[in-house]
Amino acid sequence: MSASKKTKYSFIAIAFLPICVGLFVFLLFSTEKKLPIFNATDFNSELVDLSIQGSLKKHKVANFSLIDQNNTTVTQENYKDKIYVADFFFTRCPNICPIMANHMEKLQKAFLNDDDVMFLSMSVTPEIDSVSVLREYANKHGAIDGKWHITTGDKKHIYELARKSYFAVVNQGDGGLQDFIHTPNFILIDKKNRIRGVYNGTSDKDVSRLTIDIKTLQEEDL
Repeated sequence: MSASKKTKYSFIAIAFLPICVGLFVFLLFSTEKKLPIFNATDFNSELVDLSIQGSLKKHKVANFSLIDQNNTTVTQENYKDKIYVADFFFTRCPNICPIMANHMEKLQKAFLNDDDVMFLSMSVTPEIDSVSVLREYANKHGAIDGKWHITTGDKKHIYELARKSYFAVVNQGDGGLQDFIHTPNFILIDKKNRIRGVYNGTSDKDVSRLTIDIKTLQEEDL
């Protein structure tokens, strides 16, 4: 090959080098892991309240008003611009709830110094779980005031949140006297009040995955 042709091909290679580098960087970042955004149609229909089954609307958690372990009203405003994990429990639960509480405590410890991450537990027996009972429960599990709100409130409101906002319950119901829900789910909510993941709160493996997914969500905001 002549010197002139070699020079020509070298020039072409140099000219295309920035394009190749740019393409590589684009592919690298475009394949970066992102968590899915869950809407009603992404769930098993049994987990979705009948009133919104098949809804094509972009789903967001509804506003709420609850009372925490300090007898303080907690609303969505407390979680504004926060990533949080929600669950449903009751203090007298003898089986799955203690495991879930221990796992929530571990998550709190993992994000202890991270103001971006919070936790929300809602009692499914609010008529029993008074503020004083919640205070004792919070102390037992090391809940940090302002970071992990352990709450009670109106039963119908809480049950509607479970069924229509967090899609945490299989059975249908009206939140009445005979209605009772029990779920091991931890639900991951992003800063825009969207569901980004559902995990088994009794599973070490799932809680480890949740820890990773919280960090993934944080990277989305960078």
